[in-house]
Amino acid sequence: MSKHVRLPFVWAIFLLFAALTIETDSTHAASTTVSYKVVDLGTLEQAVSGMVYGPNSSGAVVGGTVGFGLGNRAFLLKPDRLENLVGLPGTDWGVARGINDKTTVVGSSNGANAIRAFLWTSAGGIRDLGALPGDSGSEAYGINTYDEVVGYSSGPSGIEAVLWTSDGKIQSLGKLRDGDYSRGFAINGGGDVVGSSGSSGSPGGARAFLWTRNAGMQDLGTLPGDTNSEAFSVNSPAEVVGYSSGSVGTRAFFWSRSAGMITLGTLPGGDYSRAIAINDRGDVVGTSGSSLGARAFLWTRSRGMQDLNQLIPGTNDFVLMEALGVNNLGVILAIGRDDDDHGDGHHHHEFSTRVFLLYP
Repeated sequence: MSKHVRLPFVWAIFLLFAALTIETDSTHAASTTVSYKVVDLGTLEQAVSGMVYGPNSSGAVVGGTVGFGLGNRAFLLKPDRLENLVGLPGTDWGVARGINDKTTVVGSSNGANAIRAFLWTSAGGIRDLGALPGDSGSEAYGINTYDEVVGYSSGPSGIEAVLWTSDGKIQSLGKLRDGDYSRGFAINGGGDVVGSSGSSGSPGGARAFLWTRNAGMQDLGTLPGDTNSEAFSVNSPAEVVGYSSGSVGTRAFFWSRSAGMITLGTLPGGDYSRAIAINDRGDVVGTSGSSLGARAFLWTRSRGMQDLNQLIPGTNDFVLMEALGVNNLGVILAIGRDDDDHGDGHHHHEFSTRVFLLYP
């Protein structure tokens, strides 16, 4: 059910194996600031929305790429190979958006009439996850260690967040208000789901939510003065990250039951930030930007927000723009581009997306 594809990633795969066997040197170990070994996974010349997802505990990454002579295809990049994930029958488009530690992959693939959520395993291949009764479309965004999947189902009644259980049953998670849409973006091992629910035409806009089996869907609100929010990631202690926005801009947030929603701020000189992922120890990654452009960040309770470009060794020919994932080992998935800074703080050309893993 999968096809091996030979791409420039082959050298990156070799480097990935090398990185896994190299111990952190004494200089880095003695440093008071966390530093990272960088593994360049290569270039995605036409990545779907420039996005990749992961990593799982073994460093596997998923995403979607145009090319290979096969149209738009979901891919799985494992330490030993890159696999093209063959989509649903008759498809010419697909993207993988979630992966767990068992390397079960979820995403979306178009069918004859609509986009459909899928689940893929190496043993069983690809499976259509289906949609709510009466709906025709669905997409999957997140998966936990128990193969529970979240996303949305769409049809005549709109777009509604759903949860697929490990045995394939689908459950509606509801909406915050009548007439809203809702989407589930991530799920933790306890079955807590986060996402957003709202309406582009309503004064309140979209709101981040936390759904639990006991309490249902809870509005997480916004930062003071804001009107919109979205939640992208939730860890085992049910700590949530995302962004809140309004007339004063967009800010990354951290939410917990004890503290509620707090801002993570921005990098120095920054005018916006978004938190994209959190691991079980509370490390948060995302992006913050200013007139100098977007920069990937790492936020921790002890050190606050740090530019990941300042936590990697040496002088590099790339800029890390977004950190998209962090696993429980602290390995960070980031995307960047070639550094074409001529000293004026501006980048003068568009470049293909470069994908990196950062090992602490």
